[in-house]
Amino acid sequence: MPQVMEFKLPDLGEGLTEAEIVRWLVAVGDVVAIDQPVVEVETAKAMVEVPCPYGGVVTARFGEEGQELPVGAPLITVAVGAQSVPEAAEAPAAGAAEAEGAAAAPRPLIGYGSDHSRPARRRRVRPVTAAVSAPVAPAAAAPAPVAAPAPAPAPAPAPVPVAVPAGPVPVISPLVRKLAKDNGVDLRALHGSGPEGLVLRADVEAALAALRAPEAAPAAPAAPAVAVQGERIPLKGLRGAVAEKLSRSRREIPDATCWVDADATELMAARAAMNAVGGPKISVLALLARICTAALARYPELNSTVDLAAKEIVRLPSVHLGFAAQTERGLVVPVVRDAQGMNPESLSAEFARLTELARSGKLAPSDLTGGTFTLNNYGVFGVDGSTPIVNHPEAAMLGVGRIIDKPWVHEGQLAVRKVVQLSLTFDHRVCDGGTAGGFLRYVADCVESPAVLLRTL
Repeated sequence: MPQVMEFKLPDLGEGLTEAEIVRWLVAVGDVVAIDQPVVEVETAKAMVEVPCPYGGVVTARFGEEGQELPVGAPLITVAVGAQSVPEAAEAPAAGAAEAEGAAAAPRPLIGYGSDHSRPARRRRVRPVTAAVSAPVAPAAAAPAPVAAPAPAPAPAPAPVPVAVPAGPVPVISPLVRKLAKDNGVDLRALHGSGPEGLVLRADVEAALAALRAPEAAPAAPAAPAVAVQGERIPLKGLRGAVAEKLSRSRREIPDATCWVDADATELMAARAAMNAVGGPKISVLALLARICTAALARYPELNSTVDLAAKEIVRLPSVHLGFAAQTERGLVVPVVRDAQGMNPESLSAEFARLTELARSGKLAPSDLTGGTFTLNNYGVFGVDGSTPIVNHPEAAMLGVGRIIDKPWVHEGQLAVRKVVQLSLTFDHRVCDGGTAGGFLRYVADCVESPAVLLRTL
């Protein structure tokens, strides 16, 4: 007899308590293999495909796309050991005993958060036998409902087919889905302007403008204008996580900012020379990151965190370097692990890899946590300077403005040089201005004369 196992939304780590269903990857009646992804969810940190630890036939799904579920809420039920499951014949005799213990202690999710090869989704099987369906549907022995202990939430009804083009909707953002749903826009009828036809918020807004254009007609107001309530955007998901983290930084960290202008002409010339010899291209961000790791080796106070409970400053042995990356979902900060042991070539490759994952929404939660120091290149937005907010619970962030031609006194003569503004915001609890100033001055010296870095390695 098959055994129906309930798979609940797992703890996704790093204090995440809920996730929003973006897309179901299986339907009721599908056969799934162990560790096959069954649903794509969006947390406050990333888009994640959640694998199921059971293999069998899907007998129920809980929750609709766009619905937010807490950790521990049921996701699906799976009939383990059904005759329609190919893997059942290969199971050892002790498999039944192992399945019984799985309800109390489910096996860990193998490969969670990774992007390695995954089992392909199986096609829907023929109608499931009564033995499979019985455990998830109440018996209809009496005509009147009978009170019973609180059961698991009933399976969501199967969606009614509508006359729209077949195939998945090319949308990632739940906000875009909600905007379309609230205004009656069929996403499958739109041609997305994003990469590979991805439907963006601008596409939905353009469709709404086209629908409303014939209705627009001038009308003279009969009474004084009344203030109209503006658009309300839920402060949840990524935006909510950013708001909470920045607010906590302001509440807990007594920060201070110092800045300096630096002549980056020699740094840009060194980069051009390195890229001229062939091989992988080296980015400006990678060179700045290498300078930062060298500076943190000299000033380890800034690679630390404050343990308020123990009233201690904890200096960290490794530099896990976060860097700001702008995506369609908003600003995220991927983390390069053990950056202190990487050269500019490997740093460039890791920045490119993580940036691509960030823009495609495929970063795992582990890619976005555990940073010890953040490098923020806001110069890509065309601005010269800023006062960064420390990325709690880190102790410092280096901000880099745009590198532009400016008049500069060079070797006693006025000349046009490539100048950049560097800003360091630091937690004043971990060090004083002398340490922060020394760190920033060392970074500026390396920017102005990359040979300084070579002499101090």
